[in-house]
Amino acid sequence: MLFAHDTEVALTAAAALVNTRRGGTEQLPDPAALDHFAAAWQWTGERTGDRAELDAVRRLRPRLERLWEMTEDDAAALVNTLLRDANALPQLVKHDNWDYHLHATPPDAPLADRMAVEAAMAFTDVIRSRQLDRLRLCAADHCDNVHVDLSKNRSRRFCSTSCANRTNVAAYRTRQAMRPAGH
Repeated sequence: MLFAHDTEVALTAAAALVNTRRGGTEQLPDPAALDHFAAAWQWTGERTGDRAELDAVRRLRPRLERLWEMTEDDAAALVNTLLRDANALPQLVKHDNWDYHLHATPPDAPLADRMAVEAAMAFTDVIRSRQLDRLRLCAADHCDNVHVDLSKNRSRRFCSTSCANRTNVAAYRTRQAMRPAGH
C-alpha cells in the first residue's frame, strides 16, 4: 500500500467527484444524484440534501480538478486554502466499519467542506511524499477523466477498465486492418 487506506479512498473519491463534471455530461444534476454519490463513497455525517448543498459540492469540483495540473508549490497552497477555509482540525476517529482514521471536520460540517477537507488531507500525503505524478489524465482517446495511479509500478494509464478495453480493442483492430490479406 502506497498511502494509508483512508488517504487512498479520499484520493479516489476526489477523482470521482472531479469526473462528475468531465466528459460533457453533468453527473450531479440534482440533489438525488448527490445522495447517490455520497452513499456510493460512504460519506458520513449530516446532510441537508438540498440544492444549496449540491451547489456547494459543484463549486468544489473545479478547485479539486486544478490539483491534477498544478506544481507541488501551487498544490500545497491550494491544499492549505482548502483546509483553512473549512477550519480543519485533524482528529483520530473510529466509526462504522472503519478503524482509526483522520477526520478534520465535525460530522455536522457542510458536506462540501467535509469533501474539501478529506481531499486536502489526502493531497497533503501526496505532496509530502512527492507523488503528484500519480495524478493523471486518462490515456484513452475521447476521455478526459482524471484518476490516481495507486499501482506499485506506476503503470496505470486509464481511468477505468472500460477505457483500457476500448483502447486495446481499437489497437487490435488497427493491427488487424494493417495485415496483408490471407495472413
